[in-house]
Amino acid sequence: MSFEYNLEKQHAKGKLHAIERINALVDKNSFMEIYAQARHQCTNFGMDKKEIPYDGVITGFGTINGKKVAIYAQDFTVQGGSLGKVHGQKIAELIEKAIEFKCPVIGVNDSGGARIQEGVDALCGYGEIFKQNVRASGVIPQISIIVGPCAGGAVYSPGLTDFIFTVDKISQMYITGPKVVKQVMFMDITDEDLGGAAIHSQKSGVAHFRADSEKECYEQVKKLLDYIPHYYGEQAKTAEKFKFSSKKNKDIATVLPEASTKGYDIKNVIEDVIDDDSFFEVMKEFAGNAVTGFGKIEGRTVGIVANNPGCFGGVLNCDASDKISRFVRYCDCYEIPLLTFVDVPGFIPGPQEEQKGIIRHGAKLLYAYSEASVPKVTVITRKAYGGAYIAMCSKHLGADFVYAWPKAEIAVMGAEGAIGILYAKEADPNVKAQKGAEYRETFMTPTIAAQRDYISAVINPEETRERVAASFKILEGKTATDCICKKHGNIPL
Repeated sequence: MSFEYNLEKQHAKGKLHAIERINALVDKNSFMEIYAQARHQCTNFGMDKKEIPYDGVITGFGTINGKKVAIYAQDFTVQGGSLGKVHGQKIAELIEKAIEFKCPVIGVNDSGGARIQEGVDALCGYGEIFKQNVRASGVIPQISIIVGPCAGGAVYSPGLTDFIFTVDKISQMYITGPKVVKQVMFMDITDEDLGGAAIHSQKSGVAHFRADSEKECYEQVKKLLDYIPHYYGEQAKTAEKFKFSSKKNKDIATVLPEASTKGYDIKNVIEDVIDDDSFFEVMKEFAGNAVTGFGKIEGRTVGIVANNPGCFGGVLNCDASDKISRFVRYCDCYEIPLLTFVDVPGFIPGPQEEQKGIIRHGAKLLYAYSEASVPKVTVITRKAYGGAYIAMCSKHLGADFVYAWPKAEIAVMGAEGAIGILYAKEADPNVKAQKGAEYRETFMTPTIAAQRDYISAVINPEETRERVAASFKILEGKTATDCICKKHGNIPL
């Protein structure tokens, strides 16, 4: 190329340049640039005299861990990385080719937003990208990396993609920036507090991953690509070698606390079931009462969902419902089997969540699991109450195998609540205590559910790994049988 990259400008901000970011992601010497000669055609506001190399975005193909990817990186040192018509067309055409060539597309976002000089043509550029994002959804994985400002209409392309990666003190995402907030709402707020990496990883749920540095971020991206299929229909490759420490079969039996009301970390159960050191958590900082991520079982990727009693008792709320639903639908898109661990006391009560729309959000969870046709295995470790029992991939929503540990409590509600309703007029506390004990022994065990054929088997904790692995082997080659003719359903968004 006849021009030189302005690396110093980015380095002065503690950031890598667009080409350095691409090279940090792809295998050495594997990047092949396309559309390098593309230029804007704008003549307004003196733009006809401005040379904007590659129109501010580097696009092309490379390999990561030996497998092809499409990748683009906006260059903030060139016209602020602003997006005009040609800039947008380059990205849209790259996504279109990625669909055709069957490979993931990775977008590195660092842009001042729409190129104002181009007016509605800039909006056209965004629209074409959005259209291709939607076309690509469920066909190829789409990954967004936010390593600079991403504001206004620009945020909706990452919002349409599958995974968003952010970096502390570098990433910024917001519909309107601090200046507009100041003008309209008379509020002083920093970029970081409005739309920094922590905000979107912990509070909004927009970001799936947060890293301390760009280098760490790119390693996270590479790791994710090792877990997921690279296009719809790709046969998942099973690792020939995997490690599973047999000691974990004994450790898992000690995870549950003696008191059924005491919390514990469900990740300890997950780690004791999957291959050693294979859990890769997604949305780790958001809605901690639910856990989602990828793991390996006998070398094969599975999607893992779990309630976490160590956070808010594992209760389902709006955020947890959204988090799980989105993850389940992603796994179903790419034929990734689902393993669900259940320990849930119910959907959260109270006016706050009702007003946020817990009915609507909870319905997403029911919809996602019911619609998913991939192999689905569920393990009930302790509590499974009421509608939350149904929602967490019960047999009633299409789970292929449902296992329960001996201490599992499967009921409409806990004993105290049930007795309070059934014996509301009983004044004698001793009678109520006796009835409570009877209720626990009769209704709060997996026995009735097993007798009704709702539980495939009651298993001891130390049998879980073997049962789960065997179940997924049996389910290999499972095909969807529910073929009702329709365009698509209407998920309660």
